[in-house]
Amino acid sequence: MRALSSLRPARNLHAPSAVAGALLLVTGVGVSAACAAEHTLMPSPKTVHIGYFLATVKPVLSIDSGDIVTIESAASIVPAVVDQSGVVPPGAVPQYQRDIYGEVKDRGPGPHILTGPIEIRGAEPGDVLEVRILDIGLALDWGFNRQRPYTGALPDEFTAIWSRVIPIDRQAKTAEVAKGVVVPVDKPFFGTMGLAPDPTLGRISSGPPGVHSGNMDNKDLVAGTTLFMPVQASGALFSAGDAHAAQGHGEVDLTAIVTQVVDGTKGIHGMIPKSIFVAQR
Repeated sequence: MRALSSLRPARNLHAPSAVAGALLLVTGVGVSAACAAEHTLMPSPKTVHIGYFLATVKPVLSIDSGDIVTIESAASIVPAVVDQSGVVPPGAVPQYQRDIYGEVKDRGPGPHILTGPIEIRGAEPGDVLEVRILDIGLALDWGFNRQRPYTGALPDEFTAIWSRVIPIDRQAKTAEVAKGVVVPVDKPFFGTMGLAPDPTLGRISSGPPGVHSGNMDNKDLVAGTTLFMPVQASGALFSAGDAHAAQGHGEVDLTAIVTQVVDGTKGIHGMIPKSIFVAQR
């Protein structure tokens, strides 16, 4: 997935009001995107963390407010599962995804592969990070959906793990999730965009969202939208991942959902997104 976005820390907006009512109260001097430095951050064993947010994680990239970053994230599925599906050729799994699963041993307690964290110099607790998503595009020709036993909205319908690799037609922006069932994948988004938590909380799971943002799974956070995130730790430490090609208003089976096809069709999850973020003060 490809995306353009903007990160703007705004001074002196504290947690309660920043989360609820201060989303439009961005203070400080803006920086023109025309003057911004540009960076690219690709996933690799050295540029991701799996399953958690933590204030002491060393940033893999440091930027100034107003900079532009192109970031790509990895799908949270074991490469062998994709290979064995027969849906796509082995070469369809990026080498960096194989490297991540082979080399990154520090994982959990959540499941998400997150690219980052990115430090925004000068951002401090009490600031707000403004994330403008400028563009998003799919980077793979496949996605996946998974239902774990006895979970989700239909627990008794799935007594064993169910998983499907789903081919994507990126040119047509559609995916056939089941025979004759074609859904649009024209509005992809990151399921998880989060900051480091308060340092006193230590390591927290990437699973539930919180004041740090995180695993929001909000299908409306597409290109052209803006997200405001209260900074909890120095540098903000922004990470993104868990990208979705399609989803309804929630994850009925705990992965992405296509609400237009409720009857047994759960959608597409884990597409690799590429995003560009602009950080401004």
